[in-house]
Amino acid sequence: MTAAARLPAWAQPKEMIDLVRLAVPVAASRASFMLMSLTDAVVLSRHNANELPLVLNAWLPNGVFMGFGLGLMLGVSVLTAELNGSGKGAETGRIFRRGLVLAVAFSVIATLIVYLTAYPLFDLLDFEPALANRMSETTQILALGTIGHMIGTCCQSYLEALRKPNIVTAVTMSAVLVNLISALILVPRYGAIGVVWGTTLSRFYMMVLFLLIVWLITPAFRKSPNGPDGEARRQNTVGLGTGVANIAEWGSFNLTFVIASKVSLDVGAIYGLGIQMMAVIFMIYVGLGTATSVRVAERYGRGDATGVREASRLGVAASLVVGVVLALALMLLRQPIADGMLNTSDPSTGGARLAPELALLLGAVAFVTIFDGLQGVGSMALRAQGVVWTATSIHVGSYMVIMVPLCWWLALNAGQGLWGVFIGITVASVLAGAGQIATLEWKAARSVRFGLPRAA
Repeated sequence: MTAAARLPAWAQPKEMIDLVRLAVPVAASRASFMLMSLTDAVVLSRHNANELPLVLNAWLPNGVFMGFGLGLMLGVSVLTAELNGSGKGAETGRIFRRGLVLAVAFSVIATLIVYLTAYPLFDLLDFEPALANRMSETTQILALGTIGHMIGTCCQSYLEALRKPNIVTAVTMSAVLVNLISALILVPRYGAIGVVWGTTLSRFYMMVLFLLIVWLITPAFRKSPNGPDGEARRQNTVGLGTGVANIAEWGSFNLTFVIASKVSLDVGAIYGLGIQMMAVIFMIYVGLGTATSVRVAERYGRGDATGVREASRLGVAASLVVGVVLALALMLLRQPIADGMLNTSDPSTGGARLAPELALLLGAVAFVTIFDGLQGVGSMALRAQGVVWTATSIHVGSYMVIMVPLCWWLALNAGQGLWGVFIGITVASVLAGAGQIATLEWKAARSVRFGLPRAA
């Protein structure tokens, strides 16, 4: 018996190679979005660390809507992969166009809501008036980029589901460069305002480039036959469930920025930089989860219950291995990373004062990222096979019901400050990771025994 024959089905070399070929470029493209935020935070912190909370809190309303919109587009990815996996790739144009209409409609509504409610929101959160006004301004500028973000996300989801992830990576990485150049030009003069203008412009740059590519090399805008009854409902159900889950997760994490900032601006800056690093790592898991969901959806489209299970297990195993490696790297490099994020040589920036505690936080965050990755990959594998609302309930329970109140109580009522917020996110991440993986295994066992249901 060969060594390959003795391996579990999910660990066969050809399966691992297929996952890697899809996951690496997808992970790179997903990481690029948070890399933009991280480079913005670093550039701004090296000029004035105290302005960082202006940008981080601006993501509170914007992050909620963009997270919901990103979730809506998962329906494009899942149904496109199903059709492509069953040999019907030429029919996927209707899936893309349906998603594009939804992306435009949602982005217009979201932009108006965020733009009009920015000032009342920060007044309600009881920030000092001058600070609230500046946070509101950065929030409104970020909101202007929502339509670019949504259309770009629709194109990105479609291209990845058609197994063209390298093109997506090239576009998003070029946008990181555009964003960095914008920040280096604008931040020295405009500070936090320059950061958010650079982010907004980079989103429109991606939108234009993605639309051109989709038009030229895919069947997105070509006529396709009508879909079967219920297809639109399935697409929207997958997207809606994921969007609600993203609101729970992204919105709750953005609320923790507010909690940390209410402790003090220094705590807000330290916590913000720590979570930015966690978010960059999480985007690698989103890449693994997206690749896993594409592979699961392809097998789901073929009615292969065993293939769905093995594709799911490989994604989880890869997440665990990658998570341990990344956690060890972050722990070992925490001090130089903290020093690089802050300008420790110029006393006026406050970097030297903040760097030691930031290094401690980065070391602690390394542990949390393992469970954060498991919940991300597990939930996407579940949604790719029709388990939408159970996965969403785990997110809502872990982040909205448990994390936010726990962070608030520990940080502000119990006087634990920065570390109170960290304990809260740790508890929620462990619960979410364990819950999603347990549900995934339960679903796999039922599917192999009873077959795959078609309803979402």
